[in-house]
Amino acid sequence: MSVYHDEIEIEDFEYDEEEEMYYYPCPCGDRFQISREELIAGEEIATCPSCSLIVKVIYDPDAFAAEQDEAEVNSNAVVEQLEKN
Repeated sequence: MSVYHDEIEIEDFEYDEEEEMYYYPCPCGDRFQISREELIAGEEIATCPSCSLIVKVIYDPDAFAAEQDEAEVNSNAVVEQLEKN
């Protein structure tokens, strides 16, 4: 069982669209990080790359799974459209 430094809601994280990463300040001066892909997979632990602290991310995994499903449907529609042309 892990001991969390804190439990942080996903809304309190900063999202970097280019990297598809969520960041939250760590007491050591670096940032906790968790990727969008990890959240979609159901991961709930954000780690700090500079120290041993971890935080539990509070979020709705179903919302991320639904977002992923929608993205897959949209990309499949684009592929089908390109194949028709």
